[in-house]
This record gives sequence, structure tokens and C-alpha cells, in this order.
Amino acid sequence: MKKFRKYIGLIVVCLAVMLVVTACAQNGRKPPTDFLYGTIYKFIGKPLQNIMLFFSHVIGGENGAGWAIILMTFVVRMVLLPLMLNQQRKATTQQEKMARLQPQMKLIQETMKRKDLTQEQQMTVAGWQRQLYSQNNISLTGGMGCLPLIIQFPIMLGIYDAVMYSNTLASSSFFGISLSNRSVLVTIFATIFAFLQGYISLVGIPKEQKKQMQSMILMNPIMTLFICLSVSGSVTLYWAAGNFFSVIQQLIVTFIIMPKVKKEVDEELKREPMTQVVTKEKVAELINNQAANPAQSEQTKVLHENLRNRNKGKQQKRP
Repeated sequence: MKKFRKYIGLIVVCLAVMLVVTACAQNGRKPPTDFLYGTIYKFIGKPLQNIMLFFSHVIGGENGAGWAIILMTFVVRMVLLPLMLNQQRKATTQQEKMARLQPQMKLIQETMKRKDLTQEQQMTVAGWQRQLYSQNNISLTGGMGCLPLIIQFPIMLGIYDAVMYSNTLASSSFFGISLSNRSVLVTIFATIFAFLQGYISLVGIPKEQKKQMQSMILMNPIMTLFICLSVSGSVTLYWAAGNFFSVIQQLIVTFIIMPKVKKEVDEELKREPMTQVVTKEKVAELINNQAANPAQSEQTKVLHENLRNRNKGKQQKRP
């Protein structure tokens, strides 16, 4: 569960996009007037519609609406760029510190895999892991989050509404691709850019961390494919342009920011080395103490079992 916890926000946002888009589509070409979707159209969709019509007119040509979406994507991502780079810088710092803790993390993981551990020992080992993070100033929630995607959520809905409820934009196309219908071709490009961004993010990452991050490489393209096949060509074009921008952003992070962060972490650890929380001797002592006191171990199990039975009895007595 912990392995996929950081993706829950992304999945929720993607499902929300699909839900709202599907509900909007049921209204046809007539703008919605109900409270929820009417509010979205009034305060987001309509202003974006006017902006897109303006840029489409200025750019001109049959591809003007598509270029207007790409231009809007560029503006949105430039506004979000400082936030996203700051988050990725934090994530890179976390990755570098985690790389230094891998020997201790490996000891904890190997110990937790032992089948002869008692419940008390498991709690002790779990406590070591918490100490390892807290004493070395590593946050489990730090790094790249879903905030940039959440900020873009109303923009995606607004672009969808802007195209769906404008005869001019709905009949527009971008190099022969309809902006009002689903586009498999643009979806493929959006998915490729998402995969490329994830692939570049693994450059310079230690092997142990690469294994942990491989799921991210597949998760992002799969979610991109899933959502882009469910929305109009206009939103898919926005998504593809955003993913292309992400590739450029990832190149900046990998080849400019990451080397600087590594240098900063190295200098920081020279001043304040990582705290040693777990050692082979400490693990051996935990196991040996348990082996030397089997009676105490059995007594602990009985106490835990009695506690569970008492709690179970109290729950059954409640009306």
C-alpha cells in the first residue's frame, strides 16, 4: 500500500477529470446552467473560450485554435515552473539522502523479511525505520507531489468547455485532428512524452532507487493513455504539450539541478554525517535476545492475544 500511496492523488485527479468531462458531455453543445458545471463554465470555460478565440484569430489559419491551446499550455507551465522546479529540487535532495541510507535500509528490509520475528520485534524494527528518517531529516511526504496537476485541473476542464460550447472552436482542427473528438494520434504522442520524461528522470539515480522508481515510469504513461483516450482532442493536445514541456523541465533537473544538489548534499554530510541507527550488531542482538528468552516471547504473544480478545469483546457488547 505504501508503495502506491503517492499515486493515489494522481489517480483521483484523473478520475475526477473523466467524471466531470463525461458529465459535461451529456449536456451537448448547449452550455450547462446547473450549479456545478454551470459555475465551471461561467468562471473558467467562458474566459478561456474568449482567450482561445482571440489567439486563434490573431494566429489565423485553420490551425489557429490548436496553436492557441499550445500557447496557453506554455503560459500555464511557465507560471508553474518555479513551483515544479522547487518540488523536484526537494525530491532530488530526498533521493540523494536516501541513497546514503541504503545500507541501513537494506538491513531493515532484510530483517523484516524474517519469518521468525515476533510482533514485538517487528514493532522494534519499524521503530528503527522511523528513527532513521526522523534523525536524518528525511520526510516521507517530501518531494514531487500532485499539487501542479491539481492546479492544472480547472485549466483542463476549462479548455474542454471552451471547445465543446463554441461552434467555432468545436469545428476547428489542428493539422487535420479534430479538437472536439478523441484523438488516438495525439494520445500516442502524449504517452511517449510521459514515458520519455520518466526515463530521463532515472539518469544518474543509484540502482537500488531505480528499482523503486520503475513503477513511476510506467504509472505516468499508463494514466496519460487512460485519460487521453477519455477526453476530447483539445484536452489531449493540452496534455501532450504539457508532457513535452515536462521533458524539457526534466532535462533541466537531471543535467543542471541534480549535479548541484549532489554537491550540496555532499557538503552538508561532511558537516553533519548521517546518523547510524541500524547496524548488523544491533540486528543480531535483537534476534539473539529473542532466541535466549523463548518463555518471554511466548508470554508476550499471550498478552497480545488476550488484549485482542478483550477489545473484540468490548466491540461486540456495543449496541
